[in-house]
Amino acid sequence: MKRFPKMLLLAMLALASTASLSSCEDNNDNAPTAQEPSGPIDGSGRVIITGDITTSRTLRANEKYLLQGFVYVRSGATLTIEPGTKIFGDQASKGALIIDRGGKIMAEGTQTNPIVFTSAKAPGSRNYGDWGGIVLIGSAPINQSLSTQPEGGIGGTFGGTNSADNSGTLKYVRIEFAGIPLSSGANSEINGLTLYGVGSGTQIDYVQVSYSGDDSYEWFGGTVNAKHLVAYRGFDDDFDTDFGFTGKIQYGLSLRDPQYADQSGSNGFESDNFNPGTPATGSNAGLPLTAPVFSNITVLLTSSTPPATQQSGSGVYQSALHLRRNTATSVYNSVFVGHPEGLRLDGTATWANVQDGGLNLAGVVLANSSRPLRAANNTGTGAFTDADVEQWFSAAGKNNSVVAGANLSTLGLSATAFNLTAPGLLLASTSPLLTGAVFTGKAADSFFDKVTYRGAFNGTANWTQGWTNFDPQNTAY
Repeated sequence: MKRFPKMLLLAMLALASTASLSSCEDNNDNAPTAQEPSGPIDGSGRVIITGDITTSRTLRANEKYLLQGFVYVRSGATLTIEPGTKIFGDQASKGALIIDRGGKIMAEGTQTNPIVFTSAKAPGSRNYGDWGGIVLIGSAPINQSLSTQPEGGIGGTFGGTNSADNSGTLKYVRIEFAGIPLSSGANSEINGLTLYGVGSGTQIDYVQVSYSGDDSYEWFGGTVNAKHLVAYRGFDDDFDTDFGFTGKIQYGLSLRDPQYADQSGSNGFESDNFNPGTPATGSNAGLPLTAPVFSNITVLLTSSTPPATQQSGSGVYQSALHLRRNTATSVYNSVFVGHPEGLRLDGTATWANVQDGGLNLAGVVLANSSRPLRAANNTGTGAFTDADVEQWFSAAGKNNSVVAGANLSTLGLSATAFNLTAPGLLLASTSPLLTGAVFTGKAADSFFDKVTYRGAFNGTANWTQGWTNFDPQNTAY
């Protein structure tokens, strides 16, 4: 074998080593690199978002964001949010995220990596109404003039003729400590999630609203559907529907703190057509009637004596369901526990919708209420009484029932169902709620899963696991 001179061999080895290093540097495209912030940052290192978003933008999970003032996603723009992203709302500027008509939000978290909108305050100091909330504005039908503006000075108009309008997707999303008043006027708060004329092309699934300073969810008209909604420790109503909302909702949980309620009287459901609800004479002049369909909802206030007086909040609790002003809301296969009133049917126009079948309740349990069934504002033509409501509610085939507080244990709720930080939500194997669901009439729609149980949960599958948070006050984000 021919041998290379020693010096030549060493030179060749050095050259090969240099070439090898050069090759690695040139082709290592996947090496981590420092990424510049996608915008100006505040003192906590959060990227500040203000004003109008007019071109599509992505919020990344490796950054944190601060909403200052009203942030609008304008028509033609899409705001995409990666799983696990944290977005904070500024209190001083009343930060809020508003998806304008024609804009879109694509916020798709995962069960193990949800997207979180929350207070910018430190753990332990957060409170109701620390920031605005999330508002979606669409072009689906409403029963008001199309020149009607959103509440609180948001600006613009909402609604239209496109029932299938698409404002994007909210999936595995938490919204915490929203609901700040936007002005000194009445009804100026943003809710946790507010939907103005939002269409059925929009996807809403697995959303938790916690500590909202107003309603947890409010629909102003529109046709959007949703599943798996959690309203946690809200201040006013949990599920509020008006202005001709006709969407469908299945699987919802409300867990309330009996110490906090709103001065207007807090309800599990509040449903209006509009004020005063009549006349309803045509499109955008009272029609369509508010007529959503809910199924498999569980509303939990207390297993103790229902709170009849003001507690730590500014008001009192009122009804599990307050249906008024010509509404035609229907509720199926749902359980309501612990309100001073169970069902309040309010007004002769609402009672007329009961009589013609537009408003229906079936598979509904009203438990631990001081006054389970009430007729309100029922004077004059079409007057009705508590006895009339009871006869209708208890009619054969509806499978509705009233359960006294003394018999609450017969429902087979978890012993920790009312625990505010670690609620047990599954039913005992002997619970009568595991059967008896009714999917007739409006609930026969293909949107609804035809489950056997009443309420939001059965005895084995807890759909809140992995993505919800029942202690956001102390979570370090």
